[in-house]
Amino acid sequence: MRRIRRAKILATLGPASHEEKMIEELAKAGADVFRINMSHASHDLLHQTVARIRRVEERLKHPIGILADLQGPKLRVWKFAEGSVNLVAGQKFTLDSTADDQGNTERVYLPHPEIIESVSVGDRLLLDDGKLQLKATKVGGGVIETEVVYGGKLSDKKGVSLPDTLLPTGALTEKDHADLLEALKAEVDWIALSFVQRPEDIIDVRKIVQGRAGVMAKIEKPQAIERLEEIVKLSDAIMVARGDLGVELPLETVPGLQKRMIRMCRRYGKPVIVATQMLESMITAPVPTRAEVSDVSIAVFEGADAVMLSAESASGQYPIEAVATMNKVAVAVESDANYRGIIRAAQTEPEATAADAISAATRQVAETLDLAAIVTYTASGSTGIRAARERPSKPIIALSPNLRTIRRLSVVWGIHCVQTEDAVNLEDMVDRACVIAYQEGFARPGDRIAITAGVPLGTPGATNMLRIAFVRQDGAGSS
Repeated sequence: MRRIRRAKILATLGPASHEEKMIEELAKAGADVFRINMSHASHDLLHQTVARIRRVEERLKHPIGILADLQGPKLRVWKFAEGSVNLVAGQKFTLDSTADDQGNTERVYLPHPEIIESVSVGDRLLLDDGKLQLKATKVGGGVIETEVVYGGKLSDKKGVSLPDTLLPTGALTEKDHADLLEALKAEVDWIALSFVQRPEDIIDVRKIVQGRAGVMAKIEKPQAIERLEEIVKLSDAIMVARGDLGVELPLETVPGLQKRMIRMCRRYGKPVIVATQMLESMITAPVPTRAEVSDVSIAVFEGADAVMLSAESASGQYPIEAVATMNKVAVAVESDANYRGIIRAAQTEPEATAADAISAATRQVAETLDLAAIVTYTASGSTGIRAARERPSKPIIALSPNLRTIRRLSVVWGIHCVQTEDAVNLEDMVDRACVIAYQEGFARPGDRIAITAGVPLGTPGATNMLRIAFVRQDGAGSS
């Protein structure tokens, strides 16, 4: 099953799409990675869903990635005596640590002592996805006194966001820790970490994961933006979580941040996923708005590794149509006359390593000689990611004996993944690359391909060889 686009598609599974037949239809429509949202999935449902995806993968004979998205801390106000209150701009409103009483128009219980201890005078508190805004005027004694900046209706257990406050709590709650261990037991390929504020949040998770899955940092907090470069370096991939970013930061700054994150991830060779509200109207409509199509197009033009569907595929009425639409948009963008020039303009210089120099040279050789494909042998996945970082105009085929590596690479731009045994020598390596390029429909007899690998073969991260090979009539190769 060969994709004709480079950008990958993540589809979230949920009530509308967790059945095996639907998962198969979504994969055929274009989904490369499936996201399981641990905010809504029990451990039993997690294992059940992973098993269904793996059966679909076996039938389609095409590697499929699985992403478990951890919930992160959920900060919420408590309940009101009447179920809700109306706050008016300019009025005083208190959030306190008194758990006995239900809230009213003057106060409400805030069951998060870490917030009460961390907020400073002048800090903003955003309620209900930013629909209401409070400003702290006095703090201390287990109380935050505020003035309402933007009022409105506030009902039971609505969320609290703190764009100006660095909380001392880590990104992993007890629930997240249990979900993480269960996801590793289920052998998912990626772990998405919510509520990342600092590099230490990534380090804590990496200690638990120990290489068994890729660690993806969701950038959704202003505090993460302040230390973005450190977080990118420590993560295996980044998710641009625009919905939450747009709550805590001015909306008009989010497009620029998206562009900055994509370019930074490309510079460091880290996969980057653009997420949230990409085709939001398709939750209830079979076609998207023109603005949504433009939004997806921009992410593809910028060279994002993947674009993601959330409620559109999880609980929407048209999950298959949403994936198919995203697929069509990506194909159209990548066929556009301006696409290659825009991608090339954002090209970053290779780092001073043999692996980066070989990857950059491979792209140039493949394009100059008009080769049919770039075939990269990769044990850990790093060689494949380096090849994708160059954003070549030629297809990339990643070969690995490690099924986990192949599945993890399914989120990476432009990579067609194939599991194969390790080559026993250089001649076998050339033959195997040519045969697979021929069998997978990338090369015909008489075509030439570029082959990159690390010698000695099977050495992780040691890309140091570039070969050009001819595909013979029998599909084997000669160099």
